[in-house]
Amino acid sequence: MALGYKARKRLSLLILLVGMPAYIVLAVTVMNALPRLPLWAEVPVYLLLGVAWILPFKAVFKGIGQEDPDAE
Repeated sequence: MALGYKARKRLSLLILLVGMPAYIVLAVTVMNALPRLPLWAEVPVYLLLGVAWILPFKAVFKGIGQEDPDAE
């Protein structure tokens, strides 16, 4: 099921405004629940978590910055 340009644009806005802050809170909560890691191990984990959230939504964000291909 392919989403149209407008639907992808709305979904990407929803993901950025609601999903990303919720993911940040979840990631920090999980990191705080784990035993304290040394700084050299904690930084790569945060970097990995910072990139990992976008992977499932790659198809939604692809082409959003371009003009609507269906517009005349």
